[in-house]
Amino acid sequence: MSLKESISQQLIAATKAKDVVRINTMRMLRAGIKNREVDLQAELEDKEILSVIRRQVKQHKESIRHYKEGGREDLVKKEEQELAILMSFMPEQLSEEAIAKIVSQVIKELDAKDMRDIGGVMKKLMAELAGSADGKLVSEIVRSQLSS
Repeated sequence: MSLKESISQQLIAATKAKDVVRINTMRMLRAGIKNREVDLQAELEDKEILSVIRRQVKQHKESIRHYKEGGREDLVKKEEQELAILMSFMPEQLSEEAIAKIVSQVIKELDAKDMRDIGGVMKKLMAELAGSADGKLVSEIVRSQLSS
């Protein structure tokens, strides 16, 4: 079953269960997918749908941070619930140790010596780890390994 079909089925299930948060999240996700399809003038594959989900996850994390700064715990809770639903579509996230191990391998592979090589290392890593690791965390690990 494709990711798009899974999202549609979850929307139907949420509607039957009258789960308002899940309904709204699924509708927002389907709208994001549809907008991207209109932009590209083609139907999205699972890989491209994951990038739409990743973008929405990033937006929710930013919103949570801003709402916490503003003292809006009610909105933080709502965003966290929606984020949990979106994360259920993402592949399993790698641990920090697993990411560090992969970073070390790529640095050796590319024979990266210092911070000037960070662009090439990040490019290869993000292609390899797409969806299974947070880019910010990967960047921090790369920086720490290249600076030592």
